[in-house]
Amino acid sequence: MNTDDFIAMLATGAEPVQPHVPERRMAQAMAMSLPLAFLIMLHFGVRPDLLQVLGDPMLWVKFAFPGAMGVISLLLVLRLARPGMDTGHLATGLTAPALAMCLLAAVVLVNAAPADRSALVLGTTWQVCTINIALISVPVFIGSFWALKGLAPTRLALAGASAGLLAGAAGAFVYAIHCPELDAPFLLIWNGLGMLVPAALGAALGPRLLRW
Repeated sequence: MNTDDFIAMLATGAEPVQPHVPERRMAQAMAMSLPLAFLIMLHFGVRPDLLQVLGDPMLWVKFAFPGAMGVISLLLVLRLARPGMDTGHLATGLTAPALAMCLLAAVVLVNAAPADRSALVLGTTWQVCTINIALISVPVFIGSFWALKGLAPTRLALAGASAGLLAGAAGAFVYAIHCPELDAPFLLIWNGLGMLVPAALGAALGPRLLRW
């Protein structure tokens, strides 16, 4: 068999790659996993004064922080799902919401009385916040890895970390419906850790679970 015949054989029955496969697969993963994350949150319960605090700007900051991290990490996952695609400035962009939260937390602490700073950092739920966010993130973590496993990531640790961060951000966003804490230092540290734990786990598992 000469080269031309071999190429013709390989091309027989070949079909064009469907466009937007990563987007569709991630959409399926989110459609399956986000309702499960919400159900886990319902086990903890919706904060009873949620309607009363809707006018508090910090409630929206609490949603915006993981929301921004989630959107950027989702875009990063979609790029990493394609072999050889440049991630652009997305990885750097993840620092923007984190730095904004750091600045807000620093302003709050500087302007607080020294005796109040510990309460601003620890709140009343610091012992369970990170664990609860990580727990709520589990369905999205599994869904994101399922989506990536059917695609073609090549930077496996980074793809796993991005999927984990997406899961952690989704967990923090959903958990905000339950959590009573609204102080910026608390949100930075404990909600931030709740997002970083799945990200670290994703980085560790990516090279093993996402290997072709």
